[in-house]
Amino acid sequence: MDGNNKSCNKKSIISKIEDRLKLRLNATPKFTAIVRGHGNMKAYLHKYKIRDDPTCPRRKGPQTVQHIIFDCPLLEKEREKLKAVVTMTENWPMSCNKLGVQYHKKFKEYIDNISWNEEQSKSSQ
Repeated sequence: MDGNNKSCNKKSIISKIEDRLKLRLNATPKFTAIVRGHGNMKAYLHKYKIRDDPTCPRRKGPQTVQHIIFDCPLLEKEREKLKAVVTMTENWPMSCNKLGVQYHKKFKEYIDNISWNEEQSKSSQ
């Protein structure tokens, strides 16, 4: 995967078990949902016919892991904090695996600060 490739799937964030074991993370439910690609994301729920619409509440594309990490306008403020740390030494965007392994603390903080209920409720606005 190219270092600037921002494509994310359930095998691209912390893709090697060896990397995951070295990190010694306290894997929260939100973090696990993003890393595994399962959870309260509209595109995932739509895939299983739990939601009628896979689109982000701001209508900026499907609400996928990649969208949440790199593109969702609802998360811009939190993303800027993550991006500020990463861009001190790397280019943005970067691969999801590199983000999850090399910047795991700030990435986990970003993910853990997502308010799924708030984001989902904005879909009706």
